[in-house]
Amino acid sequence: MSVDSLLPVEASAPAAAFARLTPVHEASAAHGWWRSAVIYQIYPRSFRDLNGDGIGDLAGITHELSHLAELGVDAVWLSPFYRSPQRDAGYDVSDYCDVDPLFGSLADFDALIYEANRLHLRVIADLVPNHCSDQHAAFQAALAAPANSRERDMFIFRDGQGPDGNEPPNNWQSHFGGPAWTRITEPNGQPGQWYLHLFDSSQPDFNWDNRAVHAEFERVLRFWLDRGISGFRVDVAHALVKAAGLPNWGGRADGNSSDGYPGHEAPMFGQPALHDIYRRWRSILEEYGPDRILCAEANVDPLPRLAQWVRPDEMHQAFNFPYLHAGLDVNRLRHIITDSLVSLDSVGAPSTWVLSNHDVVRHASRFGYEGPGPRDGDGIGPDDVQPNEALGRRRAAAATMFMLGLPGGAYLYQGEELGLPDSTSIPGSMRQDPTFARTGGERIGRDGCRVPLPWRSSELHAGFGDGQDPWLPQPESWAALARDKQQADPASHLNLYREMLAQRAERRLGQGSLAWVEDYCTESSLAYVNGDTLVIMNVGNQPLPLSDGNVILRSSAAGVAHSMDSDLQGTDLLSSGESIWLTTS
Repeated sequence: MSVDSLLPVEASAPAAAFARLTPVHEASAAHGWWRSAVIYQIYPRSFRDLNGDGIGDLAGITHELSHLAELGVDAVWLSPFYRSPQRDAGYDVSDYCDVDPLFGSLADFDALIYEANRLHLRVIADLVPNHCSDQHAAFQAALAAPANSRERDMFIFRDGQGPDGNEPPNNWQSHFGGPAWTRITEPNGQPGQWYLHLFDSSQPDFNWDNRAVHAEFERVLRFWLDRGISGFRVDVAHALVKAAGLPNWGGRADGNSSDGYPGHEAPMFGQPALHDIYRRWRSILEEYGPDRILCAEANVDPLPRLAQWVRPDEMHQAFNFPYLHAGLDVNRLRHIITDSLVSLDSVGAPSTWVLSNHDVVRHASRFGYEGPGPRDGDGIGPDDVQPNEALGRRRAAAATMFMLGLPGGAYLYQGEELGLPDSTSIPGSMRQDPTFARTGGERIGRDGCRVPLPWRSSELHAGFGDGQDPWLPQPESWAALARDKQQADPASHLNLYREMLAQRAERRLGQGSLAWVEDYCTESSLAYVNGDTLVIMNVGNQPLPLSDGNVILRSSAAGVAHSMDSDLQGTDLLSSGESIWLTTS
Protein backbone atom coordinates (compact mmCIF):
# COMPACT_ATOMS: atom_id res chain seq x y z
CA MET A 1 0.00 0.00 0.00
CA SER A 2 1.62 3.30 -1.04
CA VAL A 3 1.11 6.69 0.57
CA ASP A 4 -0.22 8.01 -2.74
CA SER A 5 -3.03 5.43 -2.68
CA LEU A 6 -4.51 6.80 0.53
CA LEU A 7 -7.57 8.64 -0.73
CA PRO A 8 -10.39 10.17 1.35
CA VAL A 9 -13.23 7.74 1.98
CA GLU A 10 -16.64 8.08 3.51
CA ALA A 11 -16.56 7.82 7.29
CA SER A 12 -17.77 4.66 8.99
CA ALA A 13 -18.42 3.68 12.62
CA PRO A 14 -17.21 4.57 15.16
CA ALA A 15 -16.50 7.95 13.55
CA ALA A 16 -19.59 8.19 11.39
CA ALA A 17 -20.10 11.86 12.23
CA PHE A 18 -17.16 12.87 10.03
CA ALA A 19 -17.72 13.56 6.37
CA ARG A 20 -14.32 12.33 5.23
CA LEU A 21 -11.68 10.02 6.67
CA THR A 22 -8.37 9.03 5.12
CA PRO A 23 -7.35 5.64 6.55
CA VAL A 24 -3.66 4.96 7.02
CA HIS A 25 -3.12 2.17 9.55
CA GLU A 26 -5.21 -0.68 10.95
CA ALA A 27 -5.17 -1.81 14.57
CA SER A 28 -2.55 -4.43 15.32
CA ALA A 29 -3.13 -7.73 17.07
CA ALA A 30 0.57 -8.67 16.92
CA HIS A 31 2.21 -9.74 20.16
CA GLY A 32 5.18 -7.94 21.73
CA TRP A 33 5.21 -5.52 24.63
CA TRP A 34 7.47 -3.10 22.76
CA ARG A 35 4.96 -2.59 19.95
CA SER A 36 2.93 -0.13 22.03
CA ALA A 37 5.23 0.56 25.00
CA VAL A 38 6.05 3.95 26.48
CA ILE A 39 9.76 3.89 27.28
CA TYR A 40 11.35 6.52 29.54
CA GLN A 41 14.93 7.55 28.87
CA ILE A 42 17.11 8.00 31.96
CA TYR A 43 20.31 10.00 31.61
CA PRO A 44 22.03 8.53 34.70
CA ARG A 45 24.38 11.38 35.59
CA SER A 46 21.44 13.79 35.74
CA PHE A 47 18.62 11.69 37.20
CA ARG A 48 19.31 11.47 40.96
CA ASP A 49 22.51 11.75 43.00
CA LEU A 50 22.27 9.53 46.07
CA ASN A 51 25.92 9.59 47.22
CA GLY A 52 26.32 13.38 47.15
CA ASP A 53 29.16 13.70 44.63
CA GLY A 54 27.17 15.94 42.28
CA ILE A 55 26.62 13.22 39.68
CA GLY A 56 23.63 10.94 39.38
CA ASP A 57 24.11 7.23 40.07
CA LEU A 58 22.43 3.84 39.73
CA ALA A 59 21.43 3.83 43.39
CA GLY A 60 19.68 7.15 42.80
CA ILE A 61 17.75 5.65 39.89
CA THR A 62 16.69 2.69 42.04
CA HIS A 63 15.65 5.06 44.83
CA GLU A 64 13.28 7.03 42.59
CA LEU A 65 12.12 4.27 40.24
CA SER A 66 8.71 4.04 41.87
CA HIS A 67 7.91 7.53 40.57
CA LEU A 68 8.29 6.25 37.02
CA ALA A 69 6.04 3.28 37.71
CA GLU A 70 3.45 5.70 39.09
CA LEU A 71 3.84 7.86 35.99
CA GLY A 72 2.69 4.92 33.91
CA VAL A 73 5.62 4.04 31.67
CA ASP A 74 6.38 0.47 30.64
CA ALA A 75 10.19 0.49 30.59
CA VAL A 76 13.24 2.62 31.21
CA TRP A 77 16.20 3.06 28.89
CA LEU A 78 19.50 3.83 30.60
CA SER A 79 22.05 5.97 28.78
CA PRO A 80 25.60 4.58 29.22
CA PHE A 81 26.73 3.69 32.73
CA TYR A 82 29.78 1.59 31.72
CA ARG A 83 33.36 2.29 32.72
CA SER A 84 34.48 5.38 30.85
CA PRO A 85 36.79 8.40 31.06
CA GLN A 86 33.60 10.42 30.48
CA ARG A 87 34.98 12.49 27.63
CA ASP A 88 31.57 12.18 25.95
CA ALA A 89 29.33 11.55 28.95
CA GLY A 90 29.87 7.79 28.88
CA TYR A 91 29.53 7.24 25.13
CA ASP A 92 33.29 6.65 25.23
CA VAL A 93 33.37 3.19 26.82
CA SER A 94 36.54 1.70 28.25
CA ASP A 95 34.95 -1.51 29.61
CA TYR A 96 31.59 -2.72 28.31
CA CYS A 97 31.11 -5.29 31.07
CA ASP A 98 31.45 -3.16 34.17
CA VAL A 99 29.79 -0.16 35.80
CA ASP A 100 31.78 3.03 36.05
CA PRO A 101 32.51 3.79 39.74
CA LEU A 102 31.00 7.22 39.05
CA PHE A 103 27.62 5.47 38.86
CA GLY A 104 28.20 2.63 41.33
CA SER A 105 28.91 -1.06 40.88
CA LEU A 106 27.55 -4.19 39.28
CA ALA A 107 25.82 -4.88 42.58
CA ASP A 108 24.04 -1.54 42.23
CA PHE A 109 22.98 -2.52 38.72
CA ASP A 110 21.62 -5.83 39.98
CA ALA A 111 19.67 -3.98 42.69
CA LEU A 112 18.20 -1.69 40.04
CA ILE A 113 17.05 -4.68 37.96
CA TYR A 114 15.52 -6.28 41.06
CA GLU A 115 13.55 -3.12 41.90
CA ALA A 116 12.45 -2.65 38.29
CA ASN A 117 11.15 -6.21 38.21
CA ARG A 118 9.27 -5.59 41.44
CA LEU A 119 7.65 -2.52 39.88
CA HIS A 120 6.91 -4.35 36.60
CA LEU A 121 9.27 -2.07 34.67
CA ARG A 122 11.62 -3.38 32.03
CA VAL A 123 15.17 -2.02 31.68
CA ILE A 124 16.90 -1.34 28.36
CA ALA A 125 20.60 -0.49 28.20
CA ASP A 126 22.42 1.74 25.76
CA LEU A 127 24.97 -0.16 23.69
CA VAL A 128 27.75 1.73 21.88
CA PRO A 129 29.21 -0.63 19.24
CA ASN A 130 30.53 1.86 16.68
CA HIS A 131 33.35 3.19 18.82
CA CYS A 132 34.93 2.92 22.24
CA SER A 133 37.20 5.05 24.42
CA ASP A 134 40.85 5.50 23.52
CA GLN A 135 41.45 4.12 27.03
CA HIS A 136 39.87 0.77 26.14
CA ALA A 137 42.41 -2.04 26.56
CA ALA A 138 41.99 -3.07 22.92
CA PHE A 139 42.84 0.39 21.62
CA GLN A 140 45.80 0.75 23.95
CA ALA A 141 47.06 -2.58 22.61
CA ALA A 142 46.59 -1.28 19.08
CA LEU A 143 48.67 1.81 19.82
CA ALA A 144 51.49 -0.36 21.16
CA ALA A 145 51.39 -2.77 18.20
CA PRO A 146 52.88 -2.23 14.73
CA ALA A 147 50.93 -1.31 11.58
CA ASN A 148 48.97 -4.18 10.01
CA SER A 149 48.96 -6.12 13.27
CA ARG A 150 46.05 -8.12 14.65
CA GLU A 151 45.65 -5.53 17.41
CA ARG A 152 45.35 -2.63 14.99
CA ASP A 153 42.87 -4.53 12.88
CA MET A 154 40.33 -4.18 15.70
CA PHE A 155 40.09 -0.50 14.64
CA ILE A 156 40.33 1.49 11.41
CA PHE A 157 43.96 2.49 11.01
CA ARG A 158 45.26 3.81 7.69
CA ASP A 159 48.42 5.39 6.34
CA GLY A 160 48.12 9.09 5.64
CA GLN A 161 48.15 10.78 2.28
CA GLY A 162 50.90 12.99 0.90
CA PRO A 163 54.65 12.39 0.65
CA ASP A 164 55.09 12.22 4.44
CA GLY A 165 51.72 10.72 5.22
CA ASN A 166 50.79 13.94 6.98
CA GLU A 167 47.35 14.31 5.40
CA PRO A 168 44.30 12.33 6.61
CA PRO A 169 43.40 9.20 4.63
CA ASN A 170 40.19 10.84 3.38
CA ASN A 171 38.08 13.98 3.89
CA TRP A 172 35.54 12.64 6.41
CA GLN A 173 34.52 15.01 9.16
CA SER A 174 33.68 14.32 12.80
CA HIS A 175 30.12 14.81 14.07
CA PHE A 176 31.66 17.03 16.74
CA GLY A 177 33.58 19.22 14.29
CA GLY A 178 36.99 18.94 12.63
CA PRO A 179 38.54 15.95 10.84
CA ALA A 180 37.39 12.41 11.60
CA TRP A 181 41.03 11.24 11.66
CA THR A 182 43.82 11.59 14.22
CA ARG A 183 47.46 10.68 13.63
CA ILE A 184 49.27 8.65 16.26
CA THR A 185 52.86 8.62 17.40
CA GLU A 186 54.28 5.15 16.86
CA PRO A 187 56.05 3.26 19.67
CA ASN A 188 59.38 4.32 18.14
CA GLY A 189 58.44 7.97 18.55
CA GLN A 190 57.86 8.65 14.86
CA PRO A 191 54.64 10.05 13.33
CA GLY A 192 52.59 7.07 12.30
CA GLN A 193 49.23 5.94 11.02
CA TRP A 194 45.87 7.65 11.37
CA TYR A 195 42.79 6.21 13.09
CA LEU A 196 39.15 6.95 12.28
CA HIS A 197 36.76 8.51 14.79
CA LEU A 198 33.38 9.67 13.51
CA PHE A 199 32.92 11.40 16.85
CA ASP A 200 35.53 12.74 19.31
CA SER A 201 39.22 11.92 18.83
CA SER A 202 38.96 9.99 22.11
CA GLN A 203 36.41 7.63 20.47
CA PRO A 204 38.12 5.39 17.88
CA ASP A 205 35.79 3.49 15.55
CA PHE A 206 35.84 -0.30 15.62
CA ASN A 207 36.60 -2.22 12.45
CA TRP A 208 33.48 -4.29 11.85
CA ASP A 209 35.13 -6.04 8.91
CA ASN A 210 37.03 -7.98 11.59
CA ARG A 211 35.21 -11.05 12.97
CA ALA A 212 36.95 -10.57 16.32
CA VAL A 213 34.92 -7.39 16.82
CA HIS A 214 31.72 -9.36 16.18
CA ALA A 215 32.72 -11.96 18.76
CA GLU A 216 33.52 -9.33 21.36
CA PHE A 217 30.14 -7.63 21.11
CA GLU A 218 28.28 -10.92 21.14
CA ARG A 219 30.03 -11.56 24.46
CA VAL A 220 28.90 -8.13 25.70
CA LEU A 221 25.29 -8.80 24.72
CA ARG A 222 25.23 -12.07 26.64
CA PHE A 223 26.86 -10.50 29.69
CA TRP A 224 23.99 -8.04 30.18
CA LEU A 225 21.24 -10.38 29.04
CA ASP A 226 22.41 -12.80 31.69
CA ARG A 227 21.97 -10.02 34.28
CA GLY A 228 18.34 -9.49 33.32
CA ILE A 229 18.41 -6.65 30.82
CA SER A 230 15.32 -6.47 28.56
CA GLY A 231 17.14 -5.20 25.51
CA PHE A 232 19.43 -2.64 23.98
CA ARG A 233 19.15 0.72 22.33
CA VAL A 234 21.97 0.56 19.77
CA ASP A 235 23.86 3.83 19.45
CA VAL A 236 24.47 5.05 15.86
CA ALA A 237 23.35 1.64 14.64
CA HIS A 238 23.72 2.74 11.03
CA ALA A 239 27.44 3.54 11.29
CA LEU A 240 29.26 0.33 12.21
CA VAL A 241 30.25 -0.81 8.70
CA LYS A 242 32.03 1.57 6.31
CA ALA A 243 32.14 1.37 2.51
CA ALA A 244 35.11 -0.51 1.07
CA GLY A 245 38.01 1.79 0.30
CA LEU A 246 36.67 4.57 2.55
CA PRO A 247 35.86 6.93 -0.36
CA ASN A 248 35.67 10.69 0.11
CA TRP A 249 32.31 12.23 0.99
CA GLY A 250 31.27 15.79 0.25
CA GLY A 251 27.97 15.66 2.14
CA ARG A 252 27.04 16.26 5.73
CA ALA A 253 29.11 14.69 8.48
CA ASP A 254 25.99 13.16 10.03
CA GLY A 255 25.05 11.50 6.72
CA ASN A 256 21.72 13.27 6.35
CA SER A 257 20.77 14.22 2.82
CA SER A 258 21.86 17.56 1.38
CA ASP A 259 21.93 19.08 -2.10
CA GLY A 260 23.77 16.68 -4.37
CA TYR A 261 24.53 14.26 -1.55
CA PRO A 262 21.60 11.93 -0.76
CA GLY A 263 21.98 10.23 2.59
CA HIS A 264 21.81 6.71 1.17
CA GLU A 265 25.13 7.35 -0.61
CA ALA A 266 27.06 8.29 2.56
CA PRO A 267 29.97 5.81 2.71
CA MET A 268 30.10 5.71 6.50
CA PHE A 269 26.44 4.91 7.06
CA GLY A 270 23.78 2.37 6.15
CA GLN A 271 26.02 -0.23 4.50
CA PRO A 272 24.30 -3.54 3.55
CA ALA A 273 26.56 -5.69 5.74
CA LEU A 274 25.05 -4.08 8.84
CA HIS A 275 21.93 -6.15 8.53
CA ASP A 276 23.75 -9.45 8.95
CA ILE A 277 25.14 -8.14 12.24
CA TYR A 278 21.69 -7.37 13.58
CA ARG A 279 20.23 -10.65 12.36
CA ARG A 280 22.88 -12.40 14.43
CA TRP A 281 22.11 -10.20 17.44
CA ARG A 282 18.39 -10.86 17.08
CA SER A 283 19.05 -14.59 17.17
CA ILE A 284 21.06 -14.17 20.38
CA LEU A 285 18.26 -12.22 22.05
CA GLU A 286 15.71 -14.83 21.05
CA GLU A 287 17.72 -17.44 22.93
CA TYR A 288 16.68 -15.53 26.06
CA GLY A 289 12.98 -15.47 25.17
CA PRO A 290 10.61 -13.49 22.97
CA ASP A 291 10.53 -10.33 25.09
CA ARG A 292 14.12 -9.03 24.66
CA ILE A 293 14.41 -6.20 22.14
CA LEU A 294 16.77 -4.18 19.96
CA CYS A 295 16.05 -0.54 19.13
CA ALA A 296 18.09 1.14 16.41
CA GLU A 297 19.33 4.68 16.67
CA ALA A 298 19.53 4.64 12.88
CA ASN A 299 19.44 8.13 11.44
CA VAL A 300 18.65 7.19 7.85
CA ASP A 301 16.43 8.78 5.25
CA PRO A 302 14.07 8.61 3.51
CA LEU A 303 11.64 6.89 5.87
CA PRO A 304 11.05 3.77 3.73
CA ARG A 305 14.75 2.93 4.27
CA LEU A 306 14.03 2.72 7.99
CA ALA A 307 11.92 -0.36 7.34
CA GLN A 308 15.11 -2.22 6.41
CA TRP A 309 16.21 -2.02 10.04
CA VAL A 310 13.05 -3.53 11.52
CA ARG A 311 12.35 -6.49 9.28
CA PRO A 312 11.09 -9.51 11.23
CA ASP A 313 14.56 -11.00 11.77
CA GLU A 314 16.40 -7.75 12.65
CA MET A 315 15.64 -4.89 15.05
CA HIS A 316 12.33 -4.66 16.89
CA GLN A 317 12.16 -0.84 16.80
CA ALA A 318 13.96 2.11 15.24
CA PHE A 319 13.88 5.71 16.38
CA ASN A 320 11.81 8.02 14.19
CA PHE A 321 14.12 10.99 13.70
CA PRO A 322 12.01 12.67 11.00
CA TYR A 323 9.17 12.90 13.52
CA LEU A 324 11.50 14.29 16.19
CA HIS A 325 12.65 17.04 13.82
CA ALA A 326 9.26 17.86 12.27
CA GLY A 327 8.42 20.54 14.81
CA LEU A 328 4.84 21.82 14.66
CA ASP A 329 4.56 21.91 10.88
CA VAL A 330 1.23 20.10 10.44
CA ASN A 331 1.80 19.32 6.75
CA ARG A 332 5.19 17.84 7.50
CA LEU A 333 3.84 15.92 10.48
CA ARG A 334 1.02 14.43 8.45
CA HIS A 335 3.39 13.26 5.74
CA ILE A 336 5.88 11.78 8.21
CA ILE A 337 3.23 9.97 10.26
CA THR A 338 1.63 8.54 7.13
CA ASP A 339 4.96 7.57 5.59
CA SER A 340 6.12 6.00 8.88
CA LEU A 341 3.03 3.88 9.37
CA VAL A 342 2.81 2.74 5.76
CA SER A 343 6.54 1.97 5.51
CA LEU A 344 6.76 0.05 8.77
CA ASP A 345 3.44 -1.72 8.25
CA SER A 346 5.01 -3.18 5.09
CA VAL A 347 7.41 -5.21 7.26
CA GLY A 348 5.05 -5.76 10.21
CA ALA A 349 6.96 -3.42 12.54
CA PRO A 350 5.60 -0.77 14.91
CA SER A 351 6.35 2.91 14.52
CA THR A 352 7.97 4.85 17.33
CA TRP A 353 7.48 8.49 18.25
CA VAL A 354 9.69 10.84 20.25
CA LEU A 355 9.94 14.59 20.89
CA SER A 356 13.03 14.95 23.10
CA ASN A 357 16.22 13.11 24.03
CA HIS A 358 19.71 13.81 25.36
CA ASP A 359 20.97 15.09 21.97
CA VAL A 360 18.42 17.81 21.17
CA VAL A 361 16.98 20.94 22.77
CA ARG A 362 14.02 19.96 24.94
CA HIS A 363 10.75 20.44 23.08
CA ALA A 364 9.43 22.78 25.76
CA SER A 365 12.15 25.17 24.54
CA ARG A 366 12.16 24.31 20.83
CA PHE A 367 8.47 25.16 20.62
CA GLY A 368 8.91 28.46 22.47
CA TYR A 369 9.82 30.38 19.33
CA GLU A 370 7.44 32.11 16.94
CA GLY A 371 10.14 32.05 14.27
CA PRO A 372 13.21 29.87 13.69
CA GLY A 373 14.60 28.21 16.78
CA PRO A 374 17.95 26.50 17.44
CA ARG A 375 19.58 24.43 14.75
CA ASP A 376 19.19 20.65 15.09
CA GLY A 377 21.97 19.29 17.27
CA ASP A 378 22.80 22.64 18.83
CA GLY A 379 21.79 24.12 22.14
CA ILE A 380 20.67 27.59 23.20
CA GLY A 381 23.28 29.84 24.79
CA PRO A 382 22.90 32.91 27.00
CA ASP A 383 23.59 35.22 24.04
CA ASP A 384 21.00 33.59 21.77
CA VAL A 385 17.41 34.68 21.32
CA GLN A 386 15.60 33.09 24.24
CA PRO A 387 12.43 31.00 23.94
CA ASN A 388 9.14 32.03 25.45
CA GLU A 389 8.83 29.49 28.28
CA ALA A 390 5.07 29.79 28.75
CA LEU A 391 4.46 29.41 25.01
CA GLY A 392 6.91 26.51 24.82
CA ARG A 393 5.34 24.60 27.69
CA ARG A 394 1.83 25.05 26.30
CA ARG A 395 2.85 23.85 22.85
CA ALA A 396 4.95 21.03 24.33
CA ALA A 397 1.91 19.71 26.21
CA ALA A 398 -0.16 19.86 23.03
CA ALA A 399 2.52 18.13 20.96
CA THR A 400 2.91 15.37 23.57
CA MET A 401 -0.84 14.76 23.75
CA PHE A 402 -0.93 14.52 19.96
CA MET A 403 2.03 12.08 19.98
CA LEU A 404 0.70 9.83 22.74
CA GLY A 405 -2.50 9.23 20.81
CA LEU A 406 -0.59 7.71 17.89
CA PRO A 407 -0.43 3.93 17.40
CA GLY A 408 2.97 2.39 18.09
CA GLY A 409 5.62 2.91 20.75
CA ALA A 410 6.62 6.21 22.34
CA TYR A 411 9.79 7.44 24.03
CA LEU A 412 9.88 10.08 26.76
CA TYR A 413 13.02 11.90 27.93
CA GLN A 414 13.56 12.39 31.63
CA GLY A 415 12.11 15.67 32.90
CA GLU A 416 9.78 16.28 29.98
CA GLU A 417 6.90 15.16 32.19
CA LEU A 418 7.76 18.19 34.34
CA GLY A 419 7.72 20.49 31.32
CA LEU A 420 11.40 21.31 31.84
CA PRO A 421 12.94 23.71 29.34
CA ASP A 422 16.57 23.65 28.28
CA SER A 423 18.99 25.44 30.56
CA THR A 424 20.22 28.33 28.43
CA SER A 425 22.46 30.15 30.91
CA ILE A 426 25.33 27.67 31.37
CA PRO A 427 28.63 29.59 31.14
CA GLY A 428 31.22 28.39 28.64
CA SER A 429 33.62 27.49 31.46
CA MET A 430 31.17 24.88 32.75
CA ARG A 431 30.14 23.29 29.46
CA GLN A 432 31.18 19.67 29.03
CA ASP A 433 29.84 18.62 25.62
CA PRO A 434 32.84 17.96 23.33
CA THR A 435 30.99 19.76 20.53
CA PHE A 436 31.49 23.06 22.36
CA ALA A 437 35.23 22.51 22.76
CA ARG A 438 35.91 21.09 19.28
CA THR A 439 34.20 24.05 17.59
CA GLY A 440 35.72 26.69 19.84
CA GLY A 441 32.28 27.56 21.19
CA GLU A 442 30.78 28.12 17.73
CA ARG A 443 28.31 25.33 18.49
CA ILE A 444 26.79 25.42 21.97
CA GLY A 445 26.32 21.68 22.22
CA ARG A 446 23.88 19.55 24.19
CA ASP A 447 24.53 20.41 27.83
CA GLY A 448 21.32 22.42 28.16
CA CYS A 449 19.09 19.34 27.88
CA ARG A 450 21.27 17.30 30.26
CA VAL A 451 20.99 19.39 33.42
CA PRO A 452 20.18 17.42 36.64
CA LEU A 453 16.50 17.03 37.50
CA PRO A 454 14.60 18.88 40.26
CA TRP A 455 12.88 16.47 42.64
CA ARG A 456 11.97 18.39 45.80
CA SER A 457 11.72 22.16 45.70
CA SER A 458 12.74 22.94 49.29
CA GLU A 459 15.85 20.76 49.38
CA LEU A 460 19.45 21.49 48.39
CA HIS A 461 19.89 21.37 44.61
CA ALA A 462 16.11 20.95 44.28
CA GLY A 463 16.45 17.44 45.71
CA PHE A 464 18.83 16.15 43.05
CA GLY A 465 21.47 15.47 45.71
CA ASP A 466 22.38 16.79 49.15
CA GLY A 467 26.15 17.00 48.68
CA GLN A 468 28.36 18.67 46.08
CA ASP A 469 27.01 21.02 43.43
CA PRO A 470 25.56 19.18 40.42
CA TRP A 471 27.91 18.54 37.52
CA LEU A 472 25.94 21.09 35.49
CA PRO A 473 24.24 24.03 37.22
CA GLN A 474 20.45 23.96 37.61
CA PRO A 475 18.49 27.09 36.70
CA GLU A 476 16.96 28.73 39.77
CA SER A 477 13.56 28.65 38.07
CA TRP A 478 13.57 24.84 38.08
CA ALA A 479 12.71 24.65 41.79
CA ALA A 480 9.19 25.78 40.89
CA LEU A 481 8.97 22.83 38.48
CA ALA A 482 10.15 20.23 40.99
CA ARG A 483 8.30 16.94 41.11
CA ASP A 484 6.92 17.41 44.62
CA LYS A 485 5.30 20.73 43.73
CA GLN A 486 3.77 19.30 40.57
CA GLN A 487 2.48 16.19 42.34
CA ALA A 488 0.36 18.41 44.56
CA ASP A 489 -1.06 20.43 41.64
CA PRO A 490 -3.89 18.68 39.72
CA ALA A 491 -3.33 21.04 36.76
CA SER A 492 0.44 20.45 36.54
CA HIS A 493 2.40 19.21 33.57
CA LEU A 494 3.27 16.07 35.55
CA ASN A 495 -0.36 15.21 36.26
CA LEU A 496 -1.26 15.85 32.63
CA TYR A 497 1.33 13.20 31.66
CA ARG A 498 -0.02 10.77 34.25
CA GLU A 499 -3.56 11.10 32.96
CA MET A 500 -2.51 10.87 29.31
CA LEU A 501 -0.51 7.70 29.94
CA ALA A 502 -3.33 6.14 31.94
CA GLN A 503 -5.89 6.84 29.23
CA ARG A 504 -3.47 5.78 26.49
CA ALA A 505 -3.18 2.38 28.18
CA GLU A 506 -6.89 2.09 29.01
CA ARG A 507 -7.96 2.95 25.47
CA ARG A 508 -5.19 0.80 23.93
CA LEU A 509 -4.09 3.63 21.67
CA GLY A 510 -0.64 2.12 21.15
CA GLN A 511 -2.24 -0.94 19.52
CA GLY A 512 -4.78 1.15 17.65
CA SER A 513 -5.52 2.42 14.17
CA LEU A 514 -5.17 5.77 12.45
CA ALA A 515 -7.28 7.66 9.93
CA TRP A 516 -6.93 11.36 9.20
CA VAL A 517 -10.07 13.37 9.95
CA GLU A 518 -10.17 15.74 6.99
CA ASP A 519 -12.73 17.99 8.71
CA TYR A 520 -9.98 19.18 11.08
CA CYS A 521 -6.90 18.87 8.85
CA THR A 522 -6.10 22.45 7.84
CA GLU A 523 -3.00 24.57 7.38
CA SER A 524 -2.89 25.11 11.14
CA SER A 525 -4.47 22.00 12.65
CA LEU A 526 -4.22 18.25 12.37
CA ALA A 527 -6.57 15.50 13.53
CA TYR A 528 -6.85 11.75 13.42
CA VAL A 529 -9.11 9.10 14.86
CA ASN A 530 -7.59 6.08 16.62
CA GLY A 531 -10.36 3.55 17.28
CA ASP A 532 -13.03 5.65 18.96
CA THR A 533 -10.60 8.36 20.14
CA LEU A 534 -10.46 11.62 18.20
CA VAL A 535 -7.20 13.58 18.58
CA ILE A 536 -7.00 17.21 17.40
CA MET A 537 -4.07 19.64 17.64
CA ASN A 538 -4.36 23.35 16.87
CA VAL A 539 -1.03 25.08 16.19
CA GLY A 540 -2.57 28.16 14.59
CA ASN A 541 -2.93 31.60 16.14
CA GLN A 542 -6.73 31.43 16.11
CA PRO A 543 -9.12 29.15 18.05
CA LEU A 544 -10.44 26.17 16.12
CA PRO A 545 -14.22 25.60 16.15
CA LEU A 546 -15.26 22.08 17.20
CA SER A 547 -18.44 20.29 16.30
CA ASP A 548 -20.91 19.06 18.90
CA GLY A 549 -21.62 15.45 19.76
CA ASN A 550 -18.32 14.18 21.21
CA VAL A 551 -17.23 13.65 24.81
CA ILE A 552 -14.04 15.28 26.06
CA LEU A 553 -11.47 12.92 27.53
CA ARG A 554 -8.66 15.42 28.15
CA SER A 555 -7.32 18.73 26.94
CA SER A 556 -3.63 19.66 27.01
CA ALA A 557 -4.49 23.12 28.37
CA ALA A 558 -3.44 23.68 31.98
CA GLY A 559 -6.25 23.31 34.46
CA VAL A 560 -8.62 21.57 32.04
CA ALA A 561 -9.44 18.07 33.27
CA HIS A 562 -12.89 17.12 32.04
CA SER A 563 -14.69 14.07 33.34
CA MET A 564 -15.57 11.19 31.03
CA ASP A 565 -19.22 12.24 30.85
CA SER A 566 -18.57 15.92 30.15
CA ASP A 567 -20.38 17.24 27.12
CA LEU A 568 -18.69 19.32 24.45
CA GLN A 569 -21.58 21.82 24.53
CA GLY A 570 -20.21 25.18 25.59
CA THR A 571 -16.60 24.15 24.90
CA ASP A 572 -16.67 24.62 21.17
CA LEU A 573 -13.29 26.22 20.55
CA LEU A 574 -9.85 24.62 20.64
CA SER A 575 -7.35 27.27 21.68
CA SER A 576 -4.11 28.10 19.93
CA GLY A 577 -1.38 25.70 21.04
CA GLU A 578 -3.84 23.17 22.45
CA SER A 579 -4.62 19.52 21.75
CA ILE A 580 -7.66 17.54 22.82
CA TRP A 581 -8.76 13.92 23.07
CA LEU A 582 -12.45 13.17 22.55
CA THR A 583 -14.41 9.96 22.27
CA THR A 584 -16.50 9.40 19.19
CA SER A 585 -18.67 6.66 20.70
